[in-house]
Formats: sequence, C-alpha cells, structure tokens
Amino acid sequence: MTAVECAQAIRAGWLTEHPADDVVIAPLSDGGPGFVAGLHQILGGELISIIVRGPLGVQTPAVYLLRDSEAWIESAQACGLALIDAAQRDPKLTSTYGVGELINSAISLGAKKITIGLGGSATNDGGAGMLSALGATAHGGALDQGGVQLKQIEKIDLGSALKAVKGVELIVASDVDNPLLGLRGATAVFGPQKGTDDFAIMELEGALENFALKCGRRSDGKDPAVALGAGAAGGLGYGLLLLGATRVAGIETVMEIVELDAAISQADLVITGEGCLDDQSLHGKVVAGVSSHAAALGKPCVVIAGVVRLGKRECAAAGIDSAYSMSEIVGSERSLAEPISATTEVAARIARTWGRK
Repeated sequence: MTAVECAQAIRAGWLTEHPADDVVIAPLSDGGPGFVAGLHQILGGELISIIVRGPLGVQTPAVYLLRDSEAWIESAQACGLALIDAAQRDPKLTSTYGVGELINSAISLGAKKITIGLGGSATNDGGAGMLSALGATAHGGALDQGGVQLKQIEKIDLGSALKAVKGVELIVASDVDNPLLGLRGATAVFGPQKGTDDFAIMELEGALENFALKCGRRSDGKDPAVALGAGAAGGLGYGLLLLGATRVAGIETVMEIVELDAAISQADLVITGEGCLDDQSLHGKVVAGVSSHAAALGKPCVVIAGVVRLGKRECAAAGIDSAYSMSEIVGSERSLAEPISATTEVAARIARTWGRK
C-alpha cells in the first residue's frame, strides 16, 4: 500500500464502528516510498511523469512533484527495491542513474530547490549512477553500472555534475543517519536486505572505500563519507552530499509540511503504521516521529504493523500505547494478498477498543 491507501483504509475501518467520528488523515513518509504521493495530497502542485533508467537499466516510469520553483523527488521511484523481482536483486549491479535523470528534469523545468527522499532503494553504488546522469565522468571503471564497478575507478571528475546543480538548493530527506562506510555503513547494515551475501558485502565495501577515496573531500573541506545520512539508500546520500546537499530527517520534514502537531493537538487518539515494528522503527522512521510528537502533546498513540517485534516496555518508552500485529490478527498471507481490506479490518478492531463507548 501507499501511505495514502493505508491512511484511507484505517479511516474506513474506524468509521465502520464509529461513523459519526471525525477521522483526519495525514499520509506520511520518511523519505522512502510514498514520499511524493503524500506530499502531493497536502501541497498540491503538479505531478511530472517521465521515463528514467531503472536500477537494472530497464526504462521505467517515474513521477516527481513540482510546485513553483520547488520540487520533491522520491528516489525509490527510480532505484527502488519494488522495481526488481526478488530473484534479480543484486546491489553489485544496480544503479541510481535514474535519480540523476529526475534531478535533471526538475532543474530543466525551473526548480531551484529540490528535496530528494531516500529510502527503499535496491542500490549500493554510493550515488555514482546519479552523479553520472548529472555529467560526472570516471577513468578505469563505470559510474553507472552498479557498486561493484567502483573498485576499478582510478580518477573521477565531478565538475560537470557540480555545474549542473549550481544555483540549486539540494536537500536530502533521509530516515537513517548511517555513514557511508564501516559497521554502520550502507553496505554492512542495508546490503543483506537488498540481496548481498557475506562475500558481496566485503566486495561492495571495498568498492565504496575506493569510490570515496577518489572523490575526496568537498570544496569546503568536509568529508561527506562520515556525514549523517551518507549511507542512506545505498550511499545515495553520500553522492548528494558531495554535490553540497543538506541532510534533514525525512519524517520531521514531512510532519512539518503537513502541520501534524496542529492535527494531533485536536485529536483524541493518534493511529500510525509500520511494516515491521522493531528496534529500527525507533530511529528516524515514521512511527517514531509520530509517537514522539503524540507523547509530547499528551495524546495516546496506537500502531498497526505487519509484524510487531517490540515488547510493551519498548513501545511505552517510545510513546506507543498499544501495537497491533496484522499477521497475528488476520494472518500474514491475507495481510500481503489483501492489504487494504486487512488494514481496514484491524482498524475496526482498534476502534472497538479505543473508540468512545
């Protein structure tokens, strides 16, 4: 489901039990899938559709949001896991080239401020593909052929890419604060969920080390490889930071745009959702942002999750009053096959417990 579809399903489920209640929906994203759709519902603007190169080089449709001179891009639309069948996932080969094409398109239409939401990527190329689409060149290895190629690179010229974004404010909206390299880096932490084995992790880590070495520091002397969020989306955060981008927490940015605090302050109950509610959910994810703001405003917060792996104590510490597991209530198979109706049913159950008697 998209964030919009999920919010609508929760609303529908609640209203089956309490049809007279006022249920306000505010679709959120931490920068990953659903980022553009959720913002469009709140901000309006124009959805621009173009064809870009997908993570494995196959042409794929992608959409970004443009309003006046500001644009919002969802990187997952060009390099996301959802674009590749599970059997074909291989971050040694996947590229962020299409993200660069989205940025180019937005600039060509007059965007002077571009926010790129990171998350849900199938890539581990340090943003090299994106840099290539913007005009960067390399000797010894290709920038647009996936992470494994980066170990062959002998020299990189970022001049054309920096020229392409000159005068444009780039903002990275990221749900993670990992650096590019090391035990908390892009490869070690996120590589396994993209299809890497232990050998591939070592190979890709070495390739990214070489890539960062050849790129060097920015003109201001800062090393973007150690910056917060550099490891987001397989290092796409690093590539954008190389171009001078500023990193912000994705969920905090979106909550500010949709004026969520104002909505929470008027509510009796807050409901939010998560795919798998675990320890990672508490670090920059939507559920952590919503629950912390609800707690600060003295409102109870309930979570619907596909799977719940946090205990009551951990939930309480995060401001979550109760968590409902869809896999336990309606079963994993139905949750995956019929997510909208399953979410509606779970929301109705929550309404019977948390609604006015």
